Amino acid sequence: MVGEVIYTLWLRDMKQYLRAKTRIVTSLTMPLLWMGIIGVGLNSAIPRMPGTNFDYLTFMAPGIVGMTMLFTGTFSGVSVLWDKQFGFMKEILVAPVSRLHVMVGKVFGGATTAIIQGVLILIIASFLGVPFPSIYGLALALVFMLLISFGFVSIGLIFATQMDDPQTFPMAMNFFILPMFFLSGALYPLGTAPSWLKTLAYLNPLAYGVDGLRSAILSTYTPYFSLWVDLIVLIVFTVVAITAGIRFFSRMEV
Repeated sequence: MVGEVIYTLWLRDMKQYLRAKTRIVTSLTMPLLWMGIIGVGLNSAIPRMPGTNFDYLTFMAPGIVGMTMLFTGTFSGVSVLWDKQFGFMKEILVAPVSRLHVMVGKVFGGATTAIIQGVLILIIASFLGVPFPSIYGLALALVFMLLISFGFVSIGLIFATQMDDPQTFPMAMNFFILPMFFLSGALYPLGTAPSWLKTLAYLNPLAYGVDGLRSAILSTYTPYFSLWVDLIVLIVFTVVAITAGIRFFSRMEV
């Protein structure tokens, strides 16, 4: 029964995602613009990023994968608001199923969507000249994608439980996710950043995710923190985010 509830909600989210072809295309537009215009445009101006052996596009690509996890994960919370508006969420919550299982199903659905898009970005980046990771690197990258997506899908669900209007959700989320993205080191090496920015990056879980993704995707990259620190911080963040998401979801009014 438990697995059936989680699977049904996950499958519903997957069907909605795969049926909305325009959603798939538009969700890839921003990452493609970053890599195809900013990345390629600055590649000739920055042939080697300071402190690394990579050109700008290669250095930037793992950060764009992290950005995709962040944006797709948090914005997946809007599905809860639409479910509220159309009465679907109320029907689920009055059924004899645990809210915990409903929340887990939504997390799995949002995380799967984010990971699919992250892998698509990796494939597209390889056509732009970014080396595709080895089997080991890809497996490690998927671990980091999983942790990042689970954590930020939970954050998106927390915000969704406190709101009612799906139209205002994206605007509210931008105040949260844009600072996290720009302070993550996705677009620049943290090693050359000023001390105040490094301090903020230490508090940003996405910074550890981007650092870990870079280590996984670029085999010769030396992580700014360390691979184990990246993993431990992300695991703690994900556990805390999911736990908080469960508490907020259990108290949600529809």
